[in-house]
Amino acid sequence: MTTTGTTPAAPHFWQGAFVGEEEAGRLLTGLPAAVEAALSSPLDTQAVLAACEALSDCLLDPDHPVHARLAPYLPAGEEPGVLAELGRLLSRRELTRKLRRELGSAAPGRLNRPDPRETVYEAWAPVGMVAHIAPGNATTVAPLSIVEGLLAGNVNVLKTSGSDTLFTQHLMAELAGRDPGGALSARIVVLRFPSSRQEWLRLMCAPADAVAVWGGETAVEGVAEHVPAGCRLVEWGHRISFAYLTADAWSDGVTLQALADDVCLLDQQACSSPQVVYLDTEDETEVFAFAERFAAVLGARPPALVGTAAAGAPRDPAEEAELTTTELVARLEEHLGLTRVFAAPDGAWRVMADTRSPLTASPLHRSVWVKPLPRKRLISTLRPMRRYLQTAGLAGSRTDVAELSRTVLAAGVTRVTPVGAMLDSYPGEPHDGVYALQRYSRRVAVQADPDRFSATACLDDLTQPVVLPRPDGPLLGKEEVQELNGRVAPADAELYFRSGGSTGAPALSLFTYEDYDTQMHAAARGLLAAGYDPAADRTANLFYCGGMYGGFISFFSVLERLGGVQLPLAAGPDHRATAQALIDHRADTLFGMPSYLWQLLHAEADALRAYGGLRKVFYGGEHFTPEQRRTLAEEFGIEAVRSITYGSTDLGPLGYQCTHSEGGVHHLHADLHALEVLDPEEDRPVAPGGTGRLVFSTHARRGQRLGRYIIGDLGREVPGRCPCGSLAPRFELLGRTGDVMRVATYFLNQRRFVALAGERGGHRGELQILLGRTEARERLTVRVERTDAADPERLREVFLSGYPELRSAVAEGLLELVVEAVDGASLERSPASGKLRSVVDARS
Repeated sequence: MTTTGTTPAAPHFWQGAFVGEEEAGRLLTGLPAAVEAALSSPLDTQAVLAACEALSDCLLDPDHPVHARLAPYLPAGEEPGVLAELGRLLSRRELTRKLRRELGSAAPGRLNRPDPRETVYEAWAPVGMVAHIAPGNATTVAPLSIVEGLLAGNVNVLKTSGSDTLFTQHLMAELAGRDPGGALSARIVVLRFPSSRQEWLRLMCAPADAVAVWGGETAVEGVAEHVPAGCRLVEWGHRISFAYLTADAWSDGVTLQALADDVCLLDQQACSSPQVVYLDTEDETEVFAFAERFAAVLGARPPALVGTAAAGAPRDPAEEAELTTTELVARLEEHLGLTRVFAAPDGAWRVMADTRSPLTASPLHRSVWVKPLPRKRLISTLRPMRRYLQTAGLAGSRTDVAELSRTVLAAGVTRVTPVGAMLDSYPGEPHDGVYALQRYSRRVAVQADPDRFSATACLDDLTQPVVLPRPDGPLLGKEEVQELNGRVAPADAELYFRSGGSTGAPALSLFTYEDYDTQMHAAARGLLAAGYDPAADRTANLFYCGGMYGGFISFFSVLERLGGVQLPLAAGPDHRATAQALIDHRADTLFGMPSYLWQLLHAEADALRAYGGLRKVFYGGEHFTPEQRRTLAEEFGIEAVRSITYGSTDLGPLGYQCTHSEGGVHHLHADLHALEVLDPEEDRPVAPGGTGRLVFSTHARRGQRLGRYIIGDLGREVPGRCPCGSLAPRFELLGRTGDVMRVATYFLNQRRFVALAGERGGHRGELQILLGRTEARERLTVRVERTDAADPERLREVFLSGYPELRSAVAEGLLELVVEAVDGASLERSPASGKLRSVVDARS
């Protein structure tokens, strides 16, 4: 289907194509079937965000061709700046914030466990189809309403006025065209017809699960008769707002100027504009005196720009008649002592003082009622109008504002602002007392068998893979990412972490708290998949802490989100005190770096073996060798040893292990990242199953676009579906690029030394390689942790016999090979993370 081009004969946009009257009528009769077909596949929120972000970038660039394509369809008098405003509202930042505020997550449709201790899954699901009845000549309302429906996953059918331009149709065509999968096109229909065309309105509403209507009571009533039983009617109707001033405030000139701002901005055309000014008094003379002073303030304001976008459309005869009639009646009532009118000679503004308190609608266009209303009568006076109340602008002392806020909210007001800010808004603000996305969604739940689903964090992982946009752009290394960090806006740099520096100089990483929260929830889901049981496990957090290093803090956050029992001990030099704390508090699960956990267990082996309560180890940053795992099981009774997460300080959690994962095999956090495996030397994919550089592209990071980041690890994609049932892709870690050493003209791999030491040499401790030089040749020193089985001479023979390249380098006289046994504490480690430095190159 095409998404470009139109003629006056094709004013309707139907699932990706512009169609004419006859075709639209035919398609309307088949709307129920079209809705069912579209709903047969769920809509991924990420697809909506990606398309909106792409369109946002275009709209924010005034030179982009999209501006030229859309400008002819802007309503008369509308400024082109509205395109930039739409671009801001459609940005990933704004929409993600909206999703989080209204539905609690940037991926609200995924069936996750709200309480990780229970196998109960909840999500926000679309209601199905939303029919949107848009107001005439409200440029941004119609397209943003569709976007709200899309964020909730719905099929959206929108009606614009018969007199509207085709702006919404063409904007939605641009949006749909930025979703290569076509899922958005299938969920967007925009029709243009007058409300008098009742048959089309009936066909449009018949299959709807929710109908959203903008307008007054007449408009709502005209649509309500077509709303089927059980269908939600979401009214975005006209509302009335007022200002309320205490005695201290109404005598303050600054307050009067602020009030005039609220009245004159948009000439009261917004629902949040004040139509009535209430004074906290019963004294009529104070009301008349205030009205006169305020009239002088209004009279000093520049005239309204009638006919511009800022002031709305020119007044029609009905509006002029209402203004004249309202003022005339108020002047007649002056003779009864009920009112007093202060008005501009040319009718540009009017202040009408009225001694009666009940709320009275204003004829707008800078026409304001001033009335007395002592706070003791606030609720009784306003509550009868609660259905229509929206904003109350308050001016008074801090105590007054706090007290009056509660009172006006009880009376039916939905938002309270300072006087002078009544028309202001903030991202994610509820509209008329509700969140739109919740009105277009259902909260759904699935209860699952605890025995079969204890390690399933998200039900959707068993049914459909997450598909993120294909990565593009240049490859990024650590230096490029550090340079990007320097350009992060201050508003997006809320949390600072430094890497442990085990593979180079420590690097700085910046996060927003929202991104950090998303990542911690992802890591928590990964731990559930790995067999962590938050309802039963008692965990000692033994990661390193301090110096802006985030290991301990991150896993404290993960356990907090899981609701697991935690002993936040942190890694420290006093192994005896740590072991005693484990015993005293009955810890059965350890979180930490393998090198530290290995030292702790062996330093306090007698006490911990006698305790016998350790059951699980979750490690990060390094790996346990197969021999070390065997030692943990045989000597300490540890039943499960798994990776706690695979990740980096820059990108956060990248992968997780399930209960079927062995060695370095991990599932990808596919809802956060896309993975490529590229040739070690070139920017091209390796053959399926081949080993290459792991390159990650992170999505949904506020203020940062970390695409195609070369993380420094080697690995391969693991084909086939995992026995755990998850469709999340799998990959196997095969060492760091830094583990491959250029020594004596040969490339040697540190992991090969580790494997030979464990498999052939029976070594169960740690191993580190130190590279140096002698006067005649290079020297490679293998430093192994001193144990009963650590025989340096035997290990040297194992390395030479099992590693042909090493044997050749030694035989050719290019390399001196030394194996020495040392205390584990003497091996070089990163001071921040405690991670063992696998290769120490001292040749320079």
